[in-house]
Amino acid sequence: MDYKHLSKRLHRAGEFVPEGSKLADIGSDHAYLPAYLVMNKKIISAIAGEVVEGPYQSAKNLVAELNLSSVIDVRKGDGLAVVDPKDDVTAVSICGMGGALIRDILDRGLKGNHLTGKETLILQPNIGEPTLRTWLVNHSYHIIQEDIIRENEKTYEIIVAEKVSEKVALSEKELLFGPLLLKQQGDVFLDKWQHELKQFHNILTQLEKSTKDVSDKIAEVEQKIEFVKEVLA
Repeated sequence: MDYKHLSKRLHRAGEFVPEGSKLADIGSDHAYLPAYLVMNKKIISAIAGEVVEGPYQSAKNLVAELNLSSVIDVRKGDGLAVVDPKDDVTAVSICGMGGALIRDILDRGLKGNHLTGKETLILQPNIGEPTLRTWLVNHSYHIIQEDIIRENEKTYEIIVAEKVSEKVALSEKELLFGPLLLKQQGDVFLDKWQHELKQFHNILTQLEKSTKDVSDKIAEVEQKIEFVKEVLA
């Protein structure tokens, strides 16, 4: 993979970035996504945020090599701390992390006034999606698009959300599967949940062997199993 040939998951995430955006790509790694989007004239400018020294230096080198320093600002910092309200960012992408980590990045960004609520969020969790959706609902973000893809034996969901004036409630089932993915139910979605169903059964077996009181946990897993069975039926 390089800035000309993105991985399947990054390319798909890039397709959800609104045309003409000022993008903040958090955990940008080598800055491949912002470089690709700028080179293809999809976005006006970008901030490539990276907290790890190695990838930060790689991103700086790539941006300098492509003579994009005037439109891509590579910044070292933790999560959304690299963004200032005066940057006038209109889109934020956070890709290829766990849902809980993405949630924490957004939460710190909101509390630190680095997230204004004007941004379209393009989020790509590879685990813990219900946790992330719960945070979005609780902070009045409406999920406007979703997708699911498979690459290198891993499944990635894409959640695109925008801030709204009133909370848009989701059911437990919608939080688990995704409100839009639940309607679409493509092959990758069904394959994922067939696999998850087996995992839930394994977890249930282990819980039932426990000598501690795990009745709440058992009830939670049983509910998920019922939800998955309904969807797969």
